[in-house]
Amino acid sequence: YRDLLIKVKFGESIEDLQTCRLLIKQYIPAGLFVDPYELASLRERNITEAVMVSENFNIEAPNYLSKESEVLIYARQDSQCIDCFQAFLPVHYRYHRPHSKDGETFIVVSNPDLLMYCDQEFPILKCWAQSKVAAPCTLKNKDICQWNNMKYKSVYKNVTLQVPVGLTIHTTLVCSVTLLITILCSTLILVAVFKYGHFPL
Repeated sequence: YRDLLIKVKFGESIEDLQTCRLLIKQYIPAGLFVDPYELASLRERNITEAVMVSENFNIEAPNYLSKESEVLIYARQDSQCIDCFQAFLPVHYRYHRPHSKDGETFIVVSNPDLLMYCDQEFPILKCWAQSKVAAPCTLKNKDICQWNNMKYKSVYKNVTLQVPVGLTIHTTLVCSVTLLITILCSTLILVAVFKYGHFPL
């Protein structure tokens, strides 16, 4: 698995924007998944403020039976940078079909949407904002706020992850070894049961 770390740095001081909140809407491609139970545990330990948006989400499904999902992350101000925010999200690889030649595949994680909500209007928001997006005001508050979808300059165009996958030429070998190990283990279990088991007459 990988930890996705998102950092946002404003081009100028945000001392006048202390009443503003930053929300990151991250799109998770089909080749990855976010574990909602893991997110709940991380929220309880105050490690991250992320929540799944997508419904009917199956973390066990392979890559080819999955679709893109969405996660909302309430960013926190960076204690080491007065005009910086950061957000943390753990992501996991899904199972991918084996390839005939290359033993790897690539997953592209698109840049997120950057949403900002302020208790009062600032002129600079009119320059940055490009549309309005409805989303929960806070993680613990189910009230809906109209967030500003902000324009920003990304350091990287997209994030590309390299994922190792199996090779189709190994299919016969893997299946044969798996079957032999299964038969061996089953035989050992049966021998142990009949040798040491106590059966009532």
